[in-house]
Amino acid sequence: MSDGRSELSRLLTAVERAAPVDAVDVVAEDLQRRYGAEKVSFLIVDLTGRAVARLSTAGTAEDDWETERIPLFGSVYEQVVRTQRLYQEVTVQGQRVIVPVTNRGDAIGLLELLLPAAPDAHVLDGVGEAAHALAYVVIANGRFTDLYTWGKRSRPPTLAAEIQYQLLPPSLSCEAAQFTLCGHLEPSENLSGDTFDYILDRDTLHVSVTDPMGHDIDAALAATVLVGALRGARRAGADLAEQAHRADQALAAHGRGHATGQLLRINLHTGQARLVNAGHPWPLRLREGVAEVINCEVDHPFGLSVRVPHPYRVQDIDLRPGDRLLMLTDGMFERRGAKVDLLAMLERTKNLHPRETALTLTSAVADPADGWLEDDATVMCLDWHGPQRTQRHVSSGADTRQASAGRMKRES
Repeated sequence: MSDGRSELSRLLTAVERAAPVDAVDVVAEDLQRRYGAEKVSFLIVDLTGRAVARLSTAGTAEDDWETERIPLFGSVYEQVVRTQRLYQEVTVQGQRVIVPVTNRGDAIGLLELLLPAAPDAHVLDGVGEAAHALAYVVIANGRFTDLYTWGKRSRPPTLAAEIQYQLLPPSLSCEAAQFTLCGHLEPSENLSGDTFDYILDRDTLHVSVTDPMGHDIDAALAATVLVGALRGARRAGADLAEQAHRADQALAAHGRGHATGQLLRINLHTGQARLVNAGHPWPLRLREGVAEVINCEVDHPFGLSVRVPHPYRVQDIDLRPGDRLLMLTDGMFERRGAKVDLLAMLERTKNLHPRETALTLTSAVADPADGWLEDDATVMCLDWHGPQRTQRHVSSGADTRQASAGRMKRES
């Protein structure tokens, strides 16, 4: 065991000495050296959740990976991303092994190796440790290079899209003992400014979903003012009502129109959930397999205080261990989305990880329109496990109810 720890320590030291853009290659080359792998690849999941890009391939000509993007649907890569389980098979070239690269529920990508012989448990454990370390390598080095950002994009964004993507949290998913959370944004043809955000403090989970009026740059700038005001108020320790008030004042003061939104705060020790609803669609809740709309008080949208002075009401939300909460924007209901029975879909996807549920729901709206939506469609999916859960095993797999989800399944 000590040898494994020293190998990992040596690997991390080598990564720290490498240039940020070369850090993944250092991991790949280390695995080649340790296990005689003929090829080692890192594939990153793009923002759509529907493809991976091969960002690093040790053992192959340098130019072979630069533009390779692989659709996930129906592929073995999709299987590993969804289940978060190791995949292994025998090929004519050797033993193919694919492991997930994930951190706190954020499915970053995949590590793929071609080994000369069937790996034993020691080798598979070493590869799994390297994949776990690689997740931290990508997160840490993403501060210094655009490589990973480039890999996550299927096509170059417009200026409005560039602004909007920068407003999203660095990780679209988060897992902790008490909850699992994931957001997904399906952008419209002319971006409409949808954003979602979350942050985890020592005692509190903060979640928000916002939807400004307008399209393209106007919507992106409104979203920038709105998200900046909310984050600034939250970081200053303001309560929910004050956060909403500052967002309202900021939009009004800068002439950025109005926006709907929901602000949610959950006490991780007591489980108390409190909500502000600023003209936004009601959230949905799945409890014991039955989905329902949460009918809550609705206040004016943000940005209308100049014309209609008003306080924002903070209301309690009934949230119990085992519940799934869905916060969404009105793009999920418009045109083709209006034909989607979200309550029924929420029930049908009850056993899926929130990451998979969020993608499934937004895809149900986007796919009939061939991806060309008139309004952004956004979902935040939250599983509440309860304040008593402080030592929960996190699997990040697609099926959250499967007893074996926490174990890597070796397939041949």
